[in-house]
Amino acid sequence: MKKLMVLGASAPQVRLIQAAKGLGYRTVVCSIPGDYPGFAAADEAAYADISDPEAVLAAARAHAVDGIATCCLDTGVRALGYACERLGLVGLSEAAAVCSADKWSMKNAFMAAGVNTARFARVTDEASLAQALESLQLPVIIKAVDLQGSLGIYICRTREDAFANIHKTMAKTKKDFCIVEEFIEGNELGAQAFVWQGKVLFVLPHGDNTYMSGTNVPIGHYAPLDAPAEMLAAVEEQVRKAIAAIGLDNCAVNLDLIEKDGKIYIIELTGRAGATCLPETVSIYYGMNYYEMIAAMAAGDDPAAIFERRTDGHVANASRMLLSEKSGTVKRIIDGVTRDGSVYDLSLVVKPGDRVEKFTNAKDRLGQVIVQGPTTQWCFERIDQILDQFVIEVG
Repeated sequence: MKKLMVLGASAPQVRLIQAAKGLGYRTVVCSIPGDYPGFAAADEAAYADISDPEAVLAAARAHAVDGIATCCLDTGVRALGYACERLGLVGLSEAAAVCSADKWSMKNAFMAAGVNTARFARVTDEASLAQALESLQLPVIIKAVDLQGSLGIYICRTREDAFANIHKTMAKTKKDFCIVEEFIEGNELGAQAFVWQGKVLFVLPHGDNTYMSGTNVPIGHYAPLDAPAEMLAAVEEQVRKAIAAIGLDNCAVNLDLIEKDGKIYIIELTGRAGATCLPETVSIYYGMNYYEMIAAMAAGDDPAAIFERRTDGHVANASRMLLSEKSGTVKRIIDGVTRDGSVYDLSLVVKPGDRVEKFTNAKDRLGQVIVQGPTTQWCFERIDQILDQFVIEVG
């Protein structure tokens, strides 16, 4: 029996663990100690900091694993590449992992490969920011290069905003610099892709629903994306160029994009499946289990065989994170939702009595709802109905 190590033990990794077990693999969850559901779901536990490549490598050796996988978070991507390369396991390379986890390296790789991306500059303080603003056009966005989940990212519409927000970003980053780039104001969208043995098996463009909190934070997604054929072709072209620019192979890929005046820009990408219900978006749309593809590839088996079993048609779907617009304690949960075939998932990560925070990023989510139906518009309306019937009272 093959043994698969999963990096991370939170709720999204539980679904990856379950998929791996369904394929007949023995599972090892790797995480720092804590009250995480992945420990109960897996067969074995390895206690290690998944942001530490050497610690993950040591854990993989100690448990004699046949593969290493992760999804929905960036924290373990660099360690995954590092360990896979040294153990001869299937996965993205260390160089690609480092590049996809560092926005500075990523942007430079995009520019060198001719990928459409926003103009940018490296800044360390107010003086270098002032110099950068001489050549960049407002509005701009200031970004920490080493953080995830919209942390350390601020949209700045004036010079005064930029000078105020650079200090916020520099206080959060572990680096001695950040980047400032032109903020392209257009239609935000995303894409999921999967590359194996040098071949991109699919590119799935999807729509994003966002919540403004310092920057636009994705709180849900939908597919298919209603767009002209030429725009979808442009998305696929830029996605493939971006994957090649970073050197990604043997991994899922999550991409953020912007469309403006018919032109597609790549904002950033990571060498793992997206979060906020995106593996479910892919699974529902294609009629197969995307977590199984991720697990099978990591274990050295053929993920294309799983993808080939997809349905002939495509299923529309939409998702939404459940969130609170104020901090406090969960007082009561009112659930009046009828579970029918349209409700793919309606779940919580909180219970009455739990402390919750005003939503600023994905870590503040209370749960999620995912629906499927005949059209995306129908799915939007179904989610609205559910949100009227499912109330989380916070006081």
